[in-house]
Amino acid sequence: MEELAENLSADTPVLMVALVGRPNVGKSTIFNRLTRSNRAIVDPTPGVTRDRHYASVIWNERRIILVDTGGIELATGETISEQIQEQTWLAIGEADIILHIMDGVGGVLAEDYEVVDRLRRVSKPVHHLVNKIDGPEKEEELLSQFYELGVDNLKAVSAAHGYGFKTFFDEFFDELPLPGFKAVSAGTIRIACIGRPNVGKSSLINTLTGEDRMVVSAVPGTTRDSVDTELNRLGRDYLLIDTAGIRRKGKTKEKIEIFSIMRALSSLERCDLALLLIDADEGVTEQDMKVIGYALERGRACLLLLNKWDLVAGDKKQEKWILNEVAMATKFMPYAPLLKISALTGSGVKKILPMANKVFKQYTASFTTNKLNNILRRATETHPPSLHKGRRLKFYYTTQVSKRPPTFVVFVNYPKGVHFSYHRFLVNQFRDELGLDKIPVKLILRERKRKKYGKKHD
Repeated sequence: MEELAENLSADTPVLMVALVGRPNVGKSTIFNRLTRSNRAIVDPTPGVTRDRHYASVIWNERRIILVDTGGIELATGETISEQIQEQTWLAIGEADIILHIMDGVGGVLAEDYEVVDRLRRVSKPVHHLVNKIDGPEKEEELLSQFYELGVDNLKAVSAAHGYGFKTFFDEFFDELPLPGFKAVSAGTIRIACIGRPNVGKSSLINTLTGEDRMVVSAVPGTTRDSVDTELNRLGRDYLLIDTAGIRRKGKTKEKIEIFSIMRALSSLERCDLALLLIDADEGVTEQDMKVIGYALERGRACLLLLNKWDLVAGDKKQEKWILNEVAMATKFMPYAPLLKISALTGSGVKKILPMANKVFKQYTASFTTNKLNNILRRATETHPPSLHKGRRLKFYYTTQVSKRPPTFVVFVNYPKGVHFSYHRFLVNQFRDELGLDKIPVKLILRERKRKKYGKKHD
């Protein structure tokens, strides 16, 4: 799964798929099975999924953003339940495809009729899955009652035991429609402008383009959705993607604010380079940490922009404080260039695109296998790895498998025996010798299959 993910670039279409249904029908179990994680809490108590969970899922070389939701309960009258319902219907509104999950063991309830009726009004694909059907002998017995809902092509699955699961999702991913992303010319740098509300994203794009294309307002949340702006500067084409700001969960009460979060993540999925804006006057916040984490997880090249620098410039104590804050927040991406700017006055903005060009050149770089193997040989000779269970680790060869970011596979006899510190050492050797000082570099350790001629030899 991880190796396949390395080969999917920003060109890979990304659709949002929402899991919806009554409480305790198995949505979170399906989410965990698809994401191969326990990110969603699985518990028989209705309502345990309090907020939406998001994850990138790759299946049959296609990627989606999967959204897990709280259960749909109609007319409960409880405040917490009403909030969960709002979250769920917002997820339905922002998703491209809906997976409606029902409980094969619990049978058809009155709520199922109303949920199905409401989903019929949604102008997007809806798939109805009957979960907790553990085998073909149960399918005929349990599935038939659900046809009373007037739904064709019901699918029987068991998230817990796997029955029908792979069959359905093989077909589902193979038949995914292509989303309508804006086509761009070859060589265009796709830049997403990311940050929490009111940090200055729209003002920055207006300054970069020299036009007031974005609505600029002091009220957080003015930008409701991702907006693409084409730009030609320095002899190169750019696609600037402005996004609605990402808010902390406790602050996302308005429908429009919650809706914007997934659009920001979608923008990160389809960009080459993220401009991560941080308010120099307010410092690094929890929301900023979330944004940085999103970009880091997706292997995106980043520029850190300390916006509103004009408000702290000259105050040495404040300058030192904010720089230390940023250094701590970005300790896992120390390679990301940092620029001090003011989107309002234009100070420092002219440095952004030239720096973006340098970063993009590294991000899309290719290297010969011979050059890479020479680096690997020198690294392992000058600093040999420690033994693994008394056996010597052998690094055979390496090759580049993808770009955006540069991703290398190193074949070794015992991948699991390579200590994380030595893995980091190898990454730094490649980074230094290849001049990749401004971008993430991925190094995958893979076992070389040994030939079986009698006894195995190390």
